[in-house]
Amino acid sequence: MAFGGFSKSGGPQPIAEINMVPLIDVMLVLLVIFIVTAPLLTHAVKIDLPKASSSPTLTKPDKIELAIDAGGAFYWNGEAIDKAAVMARFASEARKTPQPELHLRADRNTRYQVLADVMAEAAKVGLSKIGFVSEPEKDLSATAPGVALPPASDVHGRTSAARGRMPEEVAMQSSLRSR
Repeated sequence: MAFGGFSKSGGPQPIAEINMVPLIDVMLVLLVIFIVTAPLLTHAVKIDLPKASSSPTLTKPDKIELAIDAGGAFYWNGEAIDKAAVMARFASEARKTPQPELHLRADRNTRYQVLADVMAEAAKVGLSKIGFVSEPEKDLSATAPGVALPPASDVHGRTSAARGRMPEEVAMQSSLRSR
């Protein structure tokens, strides 16, 4: 604590520090008060509750696989069906409890308008659990040893050499891929 200094200037000067001792004392008193009163505030009434041995019956919702090929033909769980019948089945499935999940599996070349119409009709009748099913891309790193991989390219289709990398970096990346 600074009660004075070695300077020989005239008279006493104000101390520019906060006295922390009273603040620490107040904090410790408040801490003791909270420690003592906290267990008193959480009193509980002891009740002997009855025991029940029931298990909840969980019914899993059905799932509807609706496939759409490139020509716009519909397949309801593998069965060929026309668009009017799909809409009628949507209405009947929407009334079920629990509501079934609609899994849309569309061909890569299916027009977006067809998918948008199907999703709009499903939402209009009340089907809210709609999901898309896709197949994951093939993993190129799992190719057989000795098989050459295509050169790495960025989102613009440029290879690493076209992006300005040094030939040593390209060779190092190629050797890492072939491992």
